[in-house]
Amino acid sequence: MSEQTAWLNGPLERAQWPPLLTAVLGLVLAFVLFQLVISPLVLVWGILSYGEDLSVLMDLPRLVEQRPGLLLLANTAGQVLGLALPAWLLTLLHTRDARRFLRLRPAQGQDLGWALLGLAFLMPVVQWLGHVNEALPLPESWRAFDAMQMELIEAALRGGLNVGANLLVLAVVPAFCEELLFRGYVQRQAERGLGALGGVLFSGIVFGLYHLRLTQALPLCVLGVYLAYLVWRTRSLWSAIVVHLANNAFSVLLAAYAEYHPGLSWQDLEQMELPWYLVGLGALGFGWVLYRMERRARFLPT
Repeated sequence: MSEQTAWLNGPLERAQWPPLLTAVLGLVLAFVLFQLVISPLVLVWGILSYGEDLSVLMDLPRLVEQRPGLLLLANTAGQVLGLALPAWLLTLLHTRDARRFLRLRPAQGQDLGWALLGLAFLMPVVQWLGHVNEALPLPESWRAFDAMQMELIEAALRGGLNVGANLLVLAVVPAFCEELLFRGYVQRQAERGLGALGGVLFSGIVFGLYHLRLTQALPLCVLGVYLAYLVWRTRSLWSAIVVHLANNAFSVLLAAYAEYHPGLSWQDLEQMELPWYLVGLGALGFGWVLYRMERRARFLPT
């Protein structure tokens, strides 16, 4: 073991587990815990505590309409206990210096500014990619599943909770928990197994596919790759957390705006077609931000 890797001294390191294998196993573990164990258990507990029959689980639109807070609670519990906690515990199997492994070092203010500016320029491009993705030939069953997900998200955004609570459970919690797993643990291990470029692409693509929204997989993957690039380039997980939070918060505030304007829907605003010149300007601006960040990287601490 070299001096540079001496801090990687946990049991998985001593047993010489392949980094990419542990990244994949971490993703599988998180998916099972979040989607199949923790969130469903919280939902069952909540329904029983309200004295309702478990058959309501077979009618998700009704459940969203009547108990949006319960769905958001289940999602939050799944994020914290199924994504963030496993990422932290897996990290401790590699090293005692979890903050270093996960790159939880403070981000410089300038880096955060450039990262957020990059997101602003990228958003028109992501919007355009969403329309490209929807135009692809996809099975109707996938489109129906995605449409149901969009309806559930919109109902949860509109029902029960105020804007502050929605920002907490739909922006703050996912930004921290998802980044801890995807850009913290998974990207670190993918970089060790595939190199920097491979790690960035792997982390970004699995992030996009993880959301199970195949009609939006392309824009989600591009956003995921950008978040992964930020962590690698700024050497701080906080840059991705802040950008992820800003992206989700924008959607929450968009839904709040639509709620107070009859005739508008969150889906219509989110899927609105933008003029080609805005997409082009967004792409040029995003390229300029990447150029500036690459220049700045020469002065960042290693």
